[in-house]
Amino acid sequence: MPVIGFLGPGSAESDAYRVTAFRQGLNESGYVEGQNLTIDYRWGEGHYDRLPALATDLVHRQVAVIAATSTPAALAAKAATADHSDRVRKRRPTRFQLGLVASLNRPGGNATGVTQMSVGLVPKELELLHELLPTARVIVLLVNPANPTLAETESREVLSAAHTLGLELHVLNASAERDFDAVFATSFNCARADS
Repeated sequence: MPVIGFLGPGSAESDAYRVTAFRQGLNESGYVEGQNLTIDYRWGEGHYDRLPALATDLVHRQVAVIAATSTPAALAAKAATADHSDRVRKRRPTRFQLGLVASLNRPGGNATGVTQMSVGLVPKELELLHELLPTARVIVLLVNPANPTLAETESREVLSAAHTLGLELHVLNASAERDFDAVFATSFNCARADS
């Protein structure tokens, strides 16, 4: 029975909706977990630094394919399979600038997948916010530092867009719910100091 490796940065509980959708997609293609394939799950539990070891473990188990559910997971899977020409299939690469694929229309290598291109939308969201609140001059961007690749790219693009719009942007970090109170207090202080 073939084995699929499922590599997620969260937990089985936090990503239950992804697992459900993944199983449904497999079922629609005629694959049923426990009947004609096995899925070997690996969870980072919010610790992105664990993903490379988890991906390597899946490679050592000789899974047929790795389904990676985030950019950091896809990067870890790609690195773990660098010497294995056809073992990884990532589910959600972001942009080819991250080195996951050669280009979006011809990924090449041992990776394929889909993209949401959400990073490119964040500057557009800032433009829309500026249209809705034209008198606002200070904007706060909340990013997850646990996903440094996405946080850095997103912050850079929004800083550029804010500069173009003449807005002051404060980038604040929160990687878990417990961080929100401090972040919101900081954002309130930023807004008061600039008014």
